[in-house]
Amino acid sequence: MEFALQKSLSAGEVKVIRQKLHLKQKELAELLNVSVKTVEHWESSGGSAKGAAAALLCIFRERIWLLEELEVPELKMPLRLRYMYENQLCTVIDVDDREQRIRIKNFVTDPLFCAFGRNEHPSYEDYENFLESRCFPRTRDKMKIILRELDLPFYDPFMIIQKTEGRMAEDNFWIKIERSGV
Repeated sequence: MEFALQKSLSAGEVKVIRQKLHLKQKELAELLNVSVKTVEHWESSGGSAKGAAAALLCIFRERIWLLEELEVPELKMPLRLRYMYENQLCTVIDVDDREQRIRIKNFVTDPLFCAFGRNEHPSYEDYENFLESRCFPRTRDKMKIILRELDLPFYDPFMIIQKTEGRMAEDNFWIKIERSGV
């Protein structure tokens, strides 16, 4: 099978693509999972990008919108949950508990990997149900013993997720919690 991608890009081509994407060298390095020194080398006279990096740069050059699809939005709410499958970011969930508002962005298309399935605009109640789905059930036998082991005074799904990262025995999903200064 043949693909319409350049095998290598010259220093000038790399720089033009980076500028077209409105990225600094550090940002391009993060996007391509390479060091800043590698990007500097690609853009120096005589440097070139080859292989997978060149293919990705060609794709981004022709499909700039993909960058927006991959960009994690700036955190503008007090809380962010990153719903992960192993090391893959599936959904970003931004939460304002006081206002009972949430905003999500999915980074996968398979609804089985999205925090809220096919629901692109979940309610705060959906968020609360999601949290509870990532914990042991409220009705679990010997729940008080489990709560004591977690050093929790009562059943609270968010507090349980803080302790367990929302990990369940039967899957590889987990949740990373971040707080903003908002």
